[in-house]
Order: sequence, then C-alpha cells, then structure tokens
Amino acid sequence: MKERCKGKFKPEKLIKLFLAFTAVFIVMILGINGFVKMTVRKQIVTIKQIKEEHEAEEQVDAVLVLGAQVKPDGSLSKMLKERLDTGISVYKAGITNRMIMSGDHGGDDYDEVNAMKNYAISQGVPSECIFMDHAGFSTYESMYRAKEIFEADNLVVVTQKYHIYRALYDAKALGIKAKGVTCDTKVYKGDKYRKIREMAARIKDVGYTITKPKPAYLGDVIPVTGNGDITNDKPFTSLD
Repeated sequence: MKERCKGKFKPEKLIKLFLAFTAVFIVMILGINGFVKMTVRKQIVTIKQIKEEHEAEEQVDAVLVLGAQVKPDGSLSKMLKERLDTGISVYKAGITNRMIMSGDHGGDDYDEVNAMKNYAISQGVPSECIFMDHAGFSTYESMYRAKEIFEADNLVVVTQKYHIYRALYDAKALGIKAKGVTCDTKVYKGDKYRKIREMAARIKDVGYTITKPKPAYLGDVIPVTGNGDITNDKPFTSLD
C-alpha cells in the first residue's frame, strides 16, 4: 500500500489569508467611522446658526462641555481652555442658561470638573448655573449621565471637531436632541495620534450604543433645571 502524500505547508496561503483579514478589518473600521460621521454631520453648527435656530425653537437644556486634561497644578490644558471658551460663548449667546461640565474626577489628585467650573465662574457665569458631572469618565458615560442624571433632553455639545462626531452619535443613540459646536482654533501636538485613537473609540461607542451598558457610576437625579451648586464638593477657587 502506497503512503498518502501529505500536503506541503504553503506560507503564501497564510500570507493571503492575513492580507484578506487585514483588508476586511480596514474596510470595517473605515465603514463604521464613515457611518458615524455621516449620521451626525448635519448636527454640527456654528454659534450663529444655533442662535438663529434657537429663536424659533424651544429652550436648550444646557451646553455640555466635555472634559480634557488638566495639568498637575490643576490649571487647564490649552485644549480644555479652548472647549470652555467656546462653551461659555454659547452660554453668553443666550442659547441656554445652564452649563454641564463633564469630566474625570476619579480621585482627589485629579479633578477636571472643578477646574472647568472655576474657570467659567471667573469668566462671569454664575455658579448656580454650572453643574459638574464628576463621573464623566468617557464620552459615552458623559452622554448617558446627561440624560439619566441631569435629565437633559436637548443639548449643545462642545469639543474639538475630531471628537464631536462620536459625542453627537452617542447623544442621538441615547435619545438626546443635540447640536455640536466645535472649537478648533489651533492644531495641538499629538493631533494625528488623537485622530487615529478616535477611530477606534468610535467603533467602541457604536458597540456601547447597541448594548447600552450603564456607566461606572449613576446616582441620584439632579435636574439641570435646578441649582448647579448642588454638585459642588469644594469651595470656589479664584483663578485671578
């Protein structure tokens, strides 16, 4: 009886399979990212546009400023200051009379939201009009908590353009009517890395908006129609 010949391992087949899977993966990333951007691109407006629309529509519940890095001494990073300046401009345009500062305050040694509120107060926004979301650890969690904790159904969201698409997509998927105002006055170091990372984050958040997991923290309802000082956990510190 003749021995059956065993097929020889062909590395070119493995290479072809790897290239095929890589191509599918790239198409999936580009497809999901394109879908997210296409879904919400019409919701990105200027302050002037949203002010004109506001005159014919209901009051916006709040302007939601998404947090970003603060320095070790508690001062604002340039990106965060840019977001706040734009958010304060939205507030002062009369589009809304409430602000939500949503960011990371996961420990005593790192606190985005108090730095954000302190800056807004120093720019003339009344303390009682500013709510702090101490557990806005991610874009998805910020939007979820805006809806469930602060009972906001109609928002103006402020962040940089690379980030605004995901924020608006999350808001829409969670039942929030939202418009986005971007604040890109400068190109910051690491911009290319942030944009690449954001592509992966959009895929993650598409999954979140399908499964709708609860944030790490929820808590008592704090209606944004009330007094923002209820969210204070420390006294105001002057930035002058």
